[in-house]
Parts: sequence; C-alpha cells; structure tokens
Amino acid sequence: MTKILKFPENFLWAAATSAYQIEGGWNADGKGESIWDRFSHTPGKVTNGDTGDVVIDHYHRYREDVALMREMGLQAYRFSIAWPRILPQGRRKIEQAGIDFYSRLVDELLAANIIPYATLFHWDLPQALQDEGGWTVRSTAEAFVEYTDVITRALGDRVKNWMTHNEMSVVVFNGYVSGEHAPGIKNDYVSAIRTGHHLLLSHGWAIPIIRQNSPGCEVGPVINANYSPLGSNSKADRMAFNFGDGIWIRWFLDALYGRGYPADLVEQLQVRGLVPVDQWDFIQPGDMDVMSTTTDFVGLNYYFRYISRNNDLPEEENEPQTVHPLPKDNINWTEMGWEVYPDGLRHVLARLYFEYQVPKIYITENGASYSDAPGPDGRIRDDRRIRFLNEHFRAALQAIQMGVPVAGYFVWSLFDNFEWGHGNSQRFGLIWSDYETLQRIWKDSAFWYQNVIRQNGIEEE
Repeated sequence: MTKILKFPENFLWAAATSAYQIEGGWNADGKGESIWDRFSHTPGKVTNGDTGDVVIDHYHRYREDVALMREMGLQAYRFSIAWPRILPQGRRKIEQAGIDFYSRLVDELLAANIIPYATLFHWDLPQALQDEGGWTVRSTAEAFVEYTDVITRALGDRVKNWMTHNEMSVVVFNGYVSGEHAPGIKNDYVSAIRTGHHLLLSHGWAIPIIRQNSPGCEVGPVINANYSPLGSNSKADRMAFNFGDGIWIRWFLDALYGRGYPADLVEQLQVRGLVPVDQWDFIQPGDMDVMSTTTDFVGLNYYFRYISRNNDLPEEENEPQTVHPLPKDNINWTEMGWEVYPDGLRHVLARLYFEYQVPKIYITENGASYSDAPGPDGRIRDDRRIRFLNEHFRAALQAIQMGVPVAGYFVWSLFDNFEWGHGNSQRFGLIWSDYETLQRIWKDSAFWYQNVIRQNGIEEE
C-alpha cells in the first residue's frame, strides 16, 4: 500500500486568482478604468495585444466557477477585489454594483463551504489616482484607506481573512524600474522607492480599519520571495546578492517587522545616484511605526531560484561560479523561463520564520506555466505541473517538520488567466481556459490536486 505523507490536521488546501486576471467585465456596471486597463490597451505593452477585457468572464460566470471549486474540494479561495469596481475614481463616489458583485461571490463561497481570503490590492490601481501621481504620492495611500473602509464595512461580517497588498516589490520595480508592468515607467528609482514607501504606509494605516470593520479577522501582507543563492563567494557576487536581496525582500520585510529600511541599501541607492540624498523627503515622522503594525500572518508567493551573480563584470573577471542553474530543458525550467527549484521554497519559509519570527505563513501563490493543451480525447495531460506541485508540497512539508508555521497552500492558479505583460500566452491554471468559447476544462493536475486535498497529503516516493 502506498504511504501518504500527511499534512497537519487543519492545513488549508486552496487556490488563488486575482481580479484583473480573470474577471473581465472591464467597464461593466460603472467600473472605473484601472492602470492595467490603460496599460493593456496601449499598443506594444502586452504580448499579442491581449487585454483583461473579457479573459474568462468570471464577473458573469462566478457561480459556475465556485461550483468547480467546490467539486475540486477547495477549502479556501484567495481572490482580489478590483478597487475601481468599488470606487471608480479611487475615492469618494461609491459604486454599489461593484460591492454587490463581491458580496454575491462571498455568499456563494460560504454556501459552498469555502473560506474566502480577500486581497485588497492586486495591482489594478484606479487610473484616476495614477493621473494624480499614483503610489508616488501620499494621497494615494490615504485613498487606499478610504477604499479599505468601504469594502471591509460591506464584507467584514463574512470575510475574516484579509490581505492588504500583493507583492509590493513587483508593483515597485516592475512598474517603475523595468517598466514591464503598469504604469510602465522605466529606470525611475526615485518614484520606485516613493511607491514602496506609500504601499507600506497604506498597509499599516489599513490594518486597524480592517480589524474594526471585520471583528475577529486575521490580516497580513503578501510578499514575493524567490530563492537567490550566491553564484560564488566572491566580493562581487556578495554585493550583487546584498543589493538584489535588499531591494526585493529586506526593504519590505525589515519595514514590516520594525527594523526600518536596510541601512546598507539606503547607502547603496544614494552612492549609486539612484535615489539622491535630497530625494528622501517622503518619509515623515512616525511612518516606520505605522508600517510595522502587528499582523497575523504573511502570505508568501514563491516561484523559482535565481542565482545571484554580478553580471556587470565580464565573465573572465568574475570568480568561477560554484552554484550553477539546472540544465535548461522543459522539466527544470517552466515556460516563463523560471528555474524549477522546490528546495528553495523550504529555504525561504525557514528564513521568514527564523529571521523574522513570522507567526503564521500561508503559501499564497506557487505554480508553473506549461501550455499542455487538450489532446484528441479532450484530456489535458499536464504531468510537469503535477510533478512541480508535488515536489513543492514536499518542500513545504519539510519546512513544517522543521517547525515553520505553514498554515495553508494556495496553488497559482485555479484557471489559466491573463498573465500580465505576457497576456494569455502563459498558462498557470489547474483548469484550462478556452478564451474563445470560455469553456473550462479540468487538467490532470486538477484531478490530482482534488485527491491531494481529499487525503490531506501526497504519496511518498
């Protein structure tokens, strides 16, 4: 008989999505324009010119989708709320139709015995606020508090698990440094750092509002942290690691956990001329205390390993690499060009707990993009996704056995969806989305996950 490696009794098996990636209905029922509406409608910004206008039309087909969740056995579902559906201009004028949609969705989830986990901001900032400066200005953080108050008043009696922001570092650096994401600004570190500050500030300001409007709830941020070992022990590689780790991880976690901004990174940003000394006036007295307001958990989004290497030096001037990526085949690398490295999840989970003493951790996103399509018999044999998830589940269980308080696992994603700058070209879903007919088809991984949930564990190899 096959031995099952069991997870803790109350472990939560779940899946995740976000509003812009699945809802469609981009201008339905009074919804305002978001920065992703604007970005995706700008020629050349998104692969194949795809947009979030329809995607899988979850806005109109949510009941069907919740029925699929129930059939799969999901115990919880992480979704995001589209700020422009609630406040089309970002503040003041409330659109009741938007509130009603999420209220119906929550009721449908609860009727299916699925626990709702709501993310307040998953990147779709109202364009009206972006026109005023977006997250680079303090007034947007204040508007976020107003939006938080409105939606938590409406849903706080039924939603008891709240996530403030999704992947603040991606908003900051993909939006203002690489320009790959909305609002599509490149190489503007001053705006990037200001954006990060106001995201963190709005997170701290929102927490007491959420707790007031949703008594007995739990609240926390969602961070992305991939595993980034040193390419070698050279000084150059260590500097590359410190800067990259500082920008993507420590900048946010240190602030969230009362350590302020990393002094070494502040110095580097100034020395490199990226954020001059006279550009730090956005930090006001008391801000750092607000950011470190106590939370109940942290959500972790983990996807891949990235080896820290000083790519500014010619290879012949670098010390020899001692850590190398896995061979670039279709097993060790996903179609996003990300290296598959399950043990990195264990490392990152341990770091969160042992370095920051996070009291509870949810894996809020983890998954892989593979384009396996329906065969002649209609079946979707996505064996690579099953292998990917199985190995990452095993890594999470090892972390639990080390004492890390991992409370649940939200697979990314429930459906194939709009993958931001990649449009519809990347498929992360357990369920296949036909973007023409809007048909949903279970992949083999969905049936496999259904069984994992049923037995609360994975088979021992």
